[in-house]
Amino acid sequence: MTRKRFGLATVPLSLLVSVLLAVSACGGAGQDTSGGGGKAGAPGNTAGFDGKTIKLGILTPLSGTVAVIGQPLTAGNEVWFDAVNAKGGIGGKYKVELVQEDTQYKSDVAVQQYNKIKNDVVAFTQILGTAPTLAVLPQLRTDKILAAPASLDALWVREENLLPIGGPYQVQAINAMDYYLTDGGGSKDSRICTMIQDDVYGEAGQQGIDFAAEKYGFKVANTQKFKVGTENYAGQIGALAGARCEFVFLVATPSDAAKIWGTAAQARFAPQWIGQSPSYTGALAQSAVAPYMQQRVLIAAEGTEWGDESVPGMKQMVGDMAKFAPNGKPDYYFGFGYNQGRAMTAVLEKAVELGDLSRDGILKASEQIGTVNFEGLSGDYKYGKAADRNPPRATTIFKVDPAKPFGLAKVKYLLESDAAKQFEFKKADL
Repeated sequence: MTRKRFGLATVPLSLLVSVLLAVSACGGAGQDTSGGGGKAGAPGNTAGFDGKTIKLGILTPLSGTVAVIGQPLTAGNEVWFDAVNAKGGIGGKYKVELVQEDTQYKSDVAVQQYNKIKNDVVAFTQILGTAPTLAVLPQLRTDKILAAPASLDALWVREENLLPIGGPYQVQAINAMDYYLTDGGGSKDSRICTMIQDDVYGEAGQQGIDFAAEKYGFKVANTQKFKVGTENYAGQIGALAGARCEFVFLVATPSDAAKIWGTAAQARFAPQWIGQSPSYTGALAQSAVAPYMQQRVLIAAEGTEWGDESVPGMKQMVGDMAKFAPNGKPDYYFGFGYNQGRAMTAVLEKAVELGDLSRDGILKASEQIGTVNFEGLSGDYKYGKAADRNPPRATTIFKVDPAKPFGLAKVKYLLESDAAKQFEFKKADL
């Protein structure tokens, strides 16, 4: 098991049409650790900890089409922990090593790779994808291991074995509708439609739209579903056009989104689109579909635009990238991986404070970290026992701007609608 570094410039633009699929100081700063527990002795050796080095697992697509997301997201993990290690490590003395395995974005492969390394790590700082996380979750429960999903499904909030970050997909959808109905020129009488990936990821976005429909009093005029990797979207676009859709909320991953918006442009179908965050990758802003996106597409996502120094966490992240990944390029998913590192560091710092890096100790620590402040890169997350967690209810609305780093400019920063605050989270029924 070797630690591999994936630079942010390794994925060629030509992979755009085939992809599937988004802090300040290190060492646990920025969080409220008022959950109890005093100082303890040094943690003893345990699976993934030899008394000197803490090993964390990563299950992500490092090859294949989804690597355009997995690689920069993992680079964000790496840079965060490089910065932690440069300051002495967790608790000022325990360095972190990342053990990476390639899932190819396949659930069965994710389970295989999980079993391969689960006894070599104290926790998993990344499992990318909704379906792979669901596939691994039963074993996480059995093995009493903590893992951070690189996915924003609301199902993760109430899972004691998961350490989610960010506003869930459902919250993104609700806030997107609030923006459209208040600032985006829409009304409850508009012809509002959805186009969703036909799986649990798509269902998450649709759930948010349905909740918003109930709260704001609009009806969903038409919903089109599609399989990942569909080649021809003329049928779905034709159906949306036939339904006279004025607004379409899209739940897709970048390669499908590129083809969907390209088909819409060719058909001269021009509603207002808002895409859920994983529908976007920076290469889209430099692609043939960029002019259409500039005119018709907004993105509901996390944080702020790259280089926005009015946001404290952005200044720190850009500085850390310059120091620890100088050849890296701005990337939306890098920021998500960086934020995952912040949350996991808060847990590890608490576990070291409690003197226990065992699986039980890690889980106990995750219930005691209180609120983690992401310094504006995402909304603050109130942790604690899973039943009491309160995730961020904020979403940033972006427009496509090829002149900006990774092609996004903020339109509405961290919008937090009343409807999003009312959404309730339930535990996954597996």
